[in-house]
Amino acid sequence: MSEKTVEIIIICGVTLFWILIVATLIWVGYRIAKAFKSHPKPLAESKVFSADDARFMRMAIDIANRNVDSGGGPFGAVIVRGGEVIATGANRVVAMYDPTAHAEVSAIREACQKLGTFKLDGCTVYSSCEPCPMCLSALYWAGVERICYGNTKADAKRIKFDDSFIYDQLALDYNRRSIRCEHFLRDEALGTFRKWETKEDKVAY
Repeated sequence: MSEKTVEIIIICGVTLFWILIVATLIWVGYRIAKAFKSHPKPLAESKVFSADDARFMRMAIDIANRNVDSGGGPFGAVIVRGGEVIATGANRVVAMYDPTAHAEVSAIREACQKLGTFKLDGCTVYSSCEPCPMCLSALYWAGVERICYGNTKADAKRIKFDDSFIYDQLALDYNRRSIRCEHFLRDEALGTFRKWETKEDKVAY
């Protein structure tokens, strides 16, 4: 092997090494950026709020306190529109054997039944704790105007109500999630969507 060949091999090896280093740094940077994107920084606690805001938040906190005394979880919620309490809810997961019976979801169900609608336009939700991913999604689907909360998800995590793993799971590729996801028979399922698209008397939501 000539001296020139050895020199070329060394140069190629060093170049490949640096390419791998740069590629690794790019990948790590991407993962970090993705992690930060899926975990936005906490909302700063407001020190200025109205007397009504304080009253309704204390009502949600009181519901949470009374729920703990009656064997439920430490969460309460109040839905208000135009200064009027439309509905309240407490976390009844254990009592009702229902993993979806969170305070906000319970309040949404009661409010919608009371108002005879699936949209809570113009409503403010006061929750004793920052809504979990499920409740936050439900509040978006319900179309509420404003969400106010007392405790943060970090506070909840400290007492073993940790929903950060759900945010982590959503950021993962499907094949890396802890619950296996499988996708099949799309062509048959699309038939129902086509039926919905052409239905003239459907109620859009």
